[in-house]
Amino acid sequence: MQLNSMDGSPEPFGATCGLMKMSDGINIRWARWAPTDNGVKGTVTLVQGRAEFIEKYYEVISDLRARGFYVFAFDLRGQGGSQRLLGNVHKGHVSSFQRYVDDLHEILDRAVLSDLPGPHYLLAHSTGAAIVMTAHQRLRTQIERAVLSSPLVELNMHATALKAARTLAGGLVAVGLGGSFVPFGTPWSALPFDNNPLTSDAVRFARTQHWLEMFPELSIGSPTVGWFWTVSRALKRLQKPEFGLAYSVPSLVITAGSDAVVSSRASEAVCRSAPMMGHININGAHHEILMERDAYRAQFWAAFDAFIPGCA
Repeated sequence: MQLNSMDGSPEPFGATCGLMKMSDGINIRWARWAPTDNGVKGTVTLVQGRAEFIEKYYEVISDLRARGFYVFAFDLRGQGGSQRLLGNVHKGHVSSFQRYVDDLHEILDRAVLSDLPGPHYLLAHSTGAAIVMTAHQRLRTQIERAVLSSPLVELNMHATALKAARTLAGGLVAVGLGGSFVPFGTPWSALPFDNNPLTSDAVRFARTQHWLEMFPELSIGSPTVGWFWTVSRALKRLQKPEFGLAYSVPSLVITAGSDAVVSSRASEAVCRSAPMMGHININGAHHEILMERDAYRAQFWAAFDAFIPGCA
């Protein structure tokens, strides 16, 4: 299993990559890099968002390596270069949110904590941040700190529409239609730049779209009803008042002030009740802060460097 390169976004040199078979038989694509800086500050494991892939994070990986970190990245099951879970490979599907959590634990146990130097940190985006939050009880003995970018605590939808969508999804799953696209879902993830909810940076947006055009096998489209249903149930647990009090991993939550994908307010509410969480909001940034304009990315990295020991 190899990584891909394209003009303007080559594979960062020195990669080791492969497939790892999970305990349930699903193959997960992974890659790792050594730091380019002389001093080693530890290891950062990237936990990506829905519909993302390792290649999309080449710039972030280079940023981390330059800071002195080993970097470990992997594609979530059902997307990127990892094994797809349905016959239609363009459906964004998972049968249980716990599968994501189990994969993270297994990857850390088998390939990160055992092979790469500590201290260990996590950098997680959106769905990846929800995975980390759900996994916190075990992670507290394995990692030092986590940085959570635009965490998926709740979708940015009107409460009435969200409730109706979840009621419908529960009914469809109950009658065996969990593998269907969500209503109005499509098999393609290509978007026009105008009014896109992900980033205000035209160059970085175009780069991601070019990846999908050049390597369509990395792409997935809309989520399935089953994905929406199981993720909704996981988010309900994150929103309980007692969750924040019990959360046990020292974490920095960085929200996007103009996020139209997830609810920054929901993330802020968790942070207010969580002694182990700090919070910073980047005004004006869209959902994918790390794919944003340089001014927004600079704010993100300044917060990261202040929070992660040895970076300031």
